[in-house]
Amino acid sequence: MAEPTELPLFPGPNLSPALVLDLRRMNPWWTGHSLPVLPPTRRHLVGELHRRLDLRLAPALLVRGPRQVGKTTAQLQLLADLLARGVPPRNILRLQADELPALTEVKEPLLRVVDWYESAVLGGTLNDAARRGEPTYLFFDEVQNVDDWAPQLNSLVDHATTQVVAAGSAALRIELGRDSLAGRISTLEAGPLSLTEIGAFRGLDLGAPFLSDDGLEPLGAAEFWRDLGEHGRTLAAARDQAFRWFSERGGYPLAHQRTAADWAYVADQLNETVIRRVIQHDLRRGESGQRRDAALLAEMFRLACRYAGQAPRPDALAREARRALGANLGSNRVRQYLRFLGDSLLLRLVKPLEIRLKASRGSDKICLSDHGLRASWLQEVVPLDAAELERQPQLLPLAGRLAASVAGAALSTIPNLDLSHLPGRPGEPEVDFVLTLGARRIPLAVRYQRRLDPLADTEGLRTFLEKSVNHAPFGLLITQAGAETVADPRIVCLPLATLLLLR
Repeated sequence: MAEPTELPLFPGPNLSPALVLDLRRMNPWWTGHSLPVLPPTRRHLVGELHRRLDLRLAPALLVRGPRQVGKTTAQLQLLADLLARGVPPRNILRLQADELPALTEVKEPLLRVVDWYESAVLGGTLNDAARRGEPTYLFFDEVQNVDDWAPQLNSLVDHATTQVVAAGSAALRIELGRDSLAGRISTLEAGPLSLTEIGAFRGLDLGAPFLSDDGLEPLGAAEFWRDLGEHGRTLAAARDQAFRWFSERGGYPLAHQRTAADWAYVADQLNETVIRRVIQHDLRRGESGQRRDAALLAEMFRLACRYAGQAPRPDALAREARRALGANLGSNRVRQYLRFLGDSLLLRLVKPLEIRLKASRGSDKICLSDHGLRASWLQEVVPLDAAELERQPQLLPLAGRLAASVAGAALSTIPNLDLSHLPGRPGEPEVDFVLTLGARRIPLAVRYQRRLDPLADTEGLRTFLEKSVNHAPFGLLITQAGAETVADPRIVCLPLATLLLLR
């Protein structure tokens, strides 16, 4: 393909030569060159992005998820598909807003880059292309690194007929931007690999996710969860094999793309490219340029790993952090630094159920985005596979807490699901998670053992179901594979491995 004309068809902004070179390097298709070599295996996210683009329910798609889960790869695979479908190369712009020094020197950089693109590449406005029947696509990666990104996207989609695909790895900054883009944006969650995706990466067919990308309504029906249980039994052999791989290495793509590498090498890479990258780069710069304490961030992540699946009190975490760092720390600062880690999506903080906690608010439950990060950071592998736990029974209590963390993290990636937990109170047992669907609340308990006590292990669920104020039609009990069911018809039992087939 010929080089785009060097003479702008109308006056465009004067971007620095360095930034122009960066843009041309990020968009090699403009000059007939190839995309980077992409993995042959695709995450479900690529198909979900295609469906959202085809439906055109909103002019902008926003993908949020932690670092290194494959958001950039999914964008590039989607982009490659558009080119293969015949979209003219000049009709696609991609900008990776992560660590581009030249971009920080530009005021309103998203708008100015698009101005330059219209002038130097597209040869007209986005609206001109739309009127010719030529759709245009703007891809922005790590968009949260651009100051005031949301108002700029708002201006783009309000004044131009185009489609935007943006991705970011900072939950709070993305959420604040999403508020100002209400009605103009559709959001997708990208967590680590689901069990069906791990199977695909390893050459094992577990089919499509059981929960389709059509909304939350199925989650409110007990029959849906019973059907999920039957689906898991049908796929039991493949499901259990994929779960063993998940138990050994977690869900980061790197761990399943490089299966020949020893776990020690994979763990070092996860620490370097995910955890340290977040702690030493993404979270160091606070509001107004204030520098955050990297040592405290690292210690708080270590404590989050230790308390995964639990809801520790901030004052207890503060005491432990004071002992480790020899610093004067209070509960408020600990709570704030946990929120920072939640903002990075390294972990998910599940709020207590507010309707029942008017007098005394409970603590957030800590769910790691992936238990593989715990294994890499603490250098401590705790298996979730039942056969391995039989060989190491001393790890069963810790595995139970990690199972709760895994369940909470998986449910947290379901878009728009209202997820909370119910702390224990006198006369009212704890419920690990509560799914709120309109006026209904579905309690979920994790009892990670093969043998169930039909009374003790269901007490929290039964107590919750029996309170009419909860509007709870049924409950979910998450167990190890092979655990027996309970007699109460209101309680649906599912192995953790089967729950992970949802996504």
